[in-house]
Amino acid sequence: MSRTINGLTERYPAQLLMPLVDMLAVVAGGLLAHWWRFGNMQLPERSVLAMALLALLVVVFNSAFGGYRRWRIKRIPTLLFRLLLVWLIVVVLATSIIYFAHAAHRYSRLWVGMALLLSFVMAGGVRIVVQQVLRHSRLKGLATRKVFLVGPGKKVLSVGRGMRNTPEEGHVLAGVERLKHAPSEQELAKLARRISDSGAHEVWLCMPLEMGESIRAIYHALRHHTVEVRFIPNFSDMQLLNHKVSEVAGFFAIDLSVSPMSGMAWVVKRLEDIVVGALICLLIAPVCLVIAVAIKLTSPGPVLFKQHRTGANGRHFKVYKFRSMKVHQEQQGQVIQATRGDARITPIGAFLRRTSLDELPQFFNVLQGRMSIVGPRPHALAHNEHYKELVESYMKRHKVKPGITGWAQVNGYRGETDTLDKMDNRVKFDLWYIDNWSLWLDLRIIVATVFKGFINKNAY
Repeated sequence: MSRTINGLTERYPAQLLMPLVDMLAVVAGGLLAHWWRFGNMQLPERSVLAMALLALLVVVFNSAFGGYRRWRIKRIPTLLFRLLLVWLIVVVLATSIIYFAHAAHRYSRLWVGMALLLSFVMAGGVRIVVQQVLRHSRLKGLATRKVFLVGPGKKVLSVGRGMRNTPEEGHVLAGVERLKHAPSEQELAKLARRISDSGAHEVWLCMPLEMGESIRAIYHALRHHTVEVRFIPNFSDMQLLNHKVSEVAGFFAIDLSVSPMSGMAWVVKRLEDIVVGALICLLIAPVCLVIAVAIKLTSPGPVLFKQHRTGANGRHFKVYKFRSMKVHQEQQGQVIQATRGDARITPIGAFLRRTSLDELPQFFNVLQGRMSIVGPRPHALAHNEHYKELVESYMKRHKVKPGITGWAQVNGYRGETDTLDKMDNRVKFDLWYIDNWSLWLDLRIIVATVFKGFINKNAY
């Protein structure tokens, strides 16, 4: 039984089958909806084209949201919410296309709506069933992969603990070789025999970079084996960003710290900023006008406050905010953070800062391409100079565009950073965001900001 399930999951991995499942769900939903609406399944040509477009949009947006990556070990509510978000976006796009193509009279709105509803139910149902079957099988010891661990005792123990804590991934221990020094030829031959006798599917080399010669020697010793070999380097003392293996100039490279905003990810992120930013600018225009008048009437000085901040890749730009303080001069190279009861803050400014309304002009920075809606908050240049020597990897937060809101802000690290620990934690949240960026994560942060990010007790 175990061998049968292993064979099926290796030949037909779920992440390759799910796009096909989604397309079939759209087709089946369209056929059933047509039968429900018109009493037959003989779809006209225009409806067939509509279903093909819907199926394509579903697959494209699921791919963009990471819906086909590691979804089997995600919690079911998270899985279904992500899927629902994809379907809602497809509904909006499909409706917009039909409207702007002046084709509304050619399609039944009931048919389109029912087709998408039924396809969502079927696609979600298949995911839940497959996820539960695989989890249940792996917890029962089926559909597993045997892993042989090689490396220093402490690192091997850490990896083995990780395997035990994630049984749903289906990795089981086939054997362990604890290395205390570089292995000799005899020890390498013995290790190769042990791995072969263990029946392991994979060998994980859990070793630090300084053991490079040993890694090469073990890999060479396994050259006659068909076992899969993975290298798990020890980077526990380093803050990595978007780490992966890439190929440059004909050489394989382990990327330790690179920006995730490249290629298609850059396009998706920019489209998100343009579409969402333009929509928000239209919605907030009346509010901005009222705030501008209020600032002008309550204190002398300009409506907008402009200050140089550090943008993506260390480039400087001017950030826009509604002025919330009295006009004043600060010492060269110094920027004093606002504190509770700060005398420099105007009455209207206190309200603007507490509700984050002073940040609204930054949506124009977004449209200019200098900021993003979601990203690490930009700090004053003087703060960058101060903290880059105190907080490890501080400047790596500038590998992406700064944002109006961010992962740190929705997790409580907003406002004054009066202690080093607060800044350290903010940076950790920023780097986690950069390392785990996705369109889905951005939308999640935007929604969280709407519900809990505007008004904050730490903002003054």
